[in-house]
Amino acid sequence: MSAPAPSPLAVVDAEPLPRQEEVLTEAALAFVAELHRRFTPRRDELLARRAERRAEIARTSTLDFLPETAAIRADDSWKVAPAPAALNDRRVEITGPTDRKMTINALNSGAKVWLADFEDASAPTWENVVLGQVNLIDAYTRKIDFTDPRSGKSYALKPAGELATVVMRPRGWHLEERHLTFDGRPVPGALVDFGLYFFHNAQRLIDLGKGPYFYLPKTESHLEARLWNEIFVFAQDYVGIPQGTVRATVLIETITAAYEMEEILYELRDHAAGLNAGRWDYLFSIVKNFRDGGAKFVLPDRNAVTMTAPFMRAYTELLVRTCHKRGAHAIGGMAAFIPSRKDAEVNKVAFEKVKADKDREAGDGFDGSWVAHPDLVPIAMASFDAVLGEKPNQKDRLREDVSVAAGDLIAIDSLDASPTYDGLVSAVQVGTRYIEAWLRGLGAVAIFNLMEDAATAEISRSQIWQWINAGVVFENGQKATPELARKVAAEELAAIREEIGEEAFAAGKWQQAHDLLLHVSLDADYADFLTLPAYEQLIG
Repeated sequence: MSAPAPSPLAVVDAEPLPRQEEVLTEAALAFVAELHRRFTPRRDELLARRAERRAEIARTSTLDFLPETAAIRADDSWKVAPAPAALNDRRVEITGPTDRKMTINALNSGAKVWLADFEDASAPTWENVVLGQVNLIDAYTRKIDFTDPRSGKSYALKPAGELATVVMRPRGWHLEERHLTFDGRPVPGALVDFGLYFFHNAQRLIDLGKGPYFYLPKTESHLEARLWNEIFVFAQDYVGIPQGTVRATVLIETITAAYEMEEILYELRDHAAGLNAGRWDYLFSIVKNFRDGGAKFVLPDRNAVTMTAPFMRAYTELLVRTCHKRGAHAIGGMAAFIPSRKDAEVNKVAFEKVKADKDREAGDGFDGSWVAHPDLVPIAMASFDAVLGEKPNQKDRLREDVSVAAGDLIAIDSLDASPTYDGLVSAVQVGTRYIEAWLRGLGAVAIFNLMEDAATAEISRSQIWQWINAGVVFENGQKATPELARKVAAEELAAIREEIGEEAFAAGKWQQAHDLLLHVSLDADYADFLTLPAYEQLIG
């Protein structure tokens, strides 16, 4: 007797959206259901393995390169698959959510790549999840336009040859999609985002001379990369496209993944496009994993931890060396500055910092880098043009001069800086303002002239938690305590009320954001991800 057919996916507790039937077709949902049936059990095992590894780090306060994969690292013969033409030149990449206006502006920005984000720059409301897919389909079929209802300005795509190549980022493994269930259980958000996008667009992208390209977030081990590889192999067979059409760039934004960069590339080698070096999520991961490690793991204010900090430099240089040894692209970090329309001096100073940062990355051997705003594309482009010239990348720079020991990556106390009271205030300010916007469905938020996403809130609440639990004493003599955090948070809430007025304050989710920030910052049981309790409060 043959096995019963799997139950179809059910859409639950979701308001109908315009054009959702174009995305949530029976065939597309059947594909997502099959992904869920085949791969969610392994995903669950890997999430449990994360917890086991965290417990081991709590016991030992250290990490090392894996002895069981030493042979992979020692074998110089393997390389990742050559880059497809559409992904060979990645010197500037712009990031952002997939709302309609951003889709057009990012594709038109002059950047080589657009990271179309369903993850940290997108709050996962059902509207953002589904209509983001609609917008990408419309972009590929050139049926997208947008008129801003406030300004009346209209937006349309440039000619195809001038558009950025899309690399789509699905949600991380830890998040569920509560509006799609299988036998009453939510489907992982990663499989929903990947599955809908791949099913509708894989062949369409091939026909455009590109392909289904992905950024993989929050990866913590090579075994998680192996799972993604198995998904890619299955998906390509399912829709009948050649193996190796999918390409994936992995964000090395967790401290555990930094010790497994070669193994991650090896697991994905037929589908690997490169690795990316981030900052806020990487620092958040250090705090999360070494929160029991004592004073030597206490980070100073987040803005004091630049990419030139010794342990961050070890991480980025190891990433470049690893990528180029294996024929992969090394993509640098984010320039998050949002230009001011009112203050030319602020822009001048910020642009100089962006240029210095991109000059450093290009000089270190990176093949490209991220920006958050179209005005930064020419600045980053100039930095990489100066080094690359007509070459699409500098993978021939092997950086064999780089030698990084296991301890270098976690030598947090090599940085000569300490937490400050102003740092606490800033963490509360930015955390509160970001969470409030996220709860209203906005994942990419301009705060104090910087484009912030969920990683910002994660490092903000993690630093508050770490400083309190480490008993940090600030330069003004005040000790980091729950009471002090509550006092600063109350003052910030009052300041926001004063700044925006009673009507706007009442219309927002400010008290809710304040309460959630304090909950995840002060709770003795450190939440693995802020977005888990936040998702329970997200409407839509």
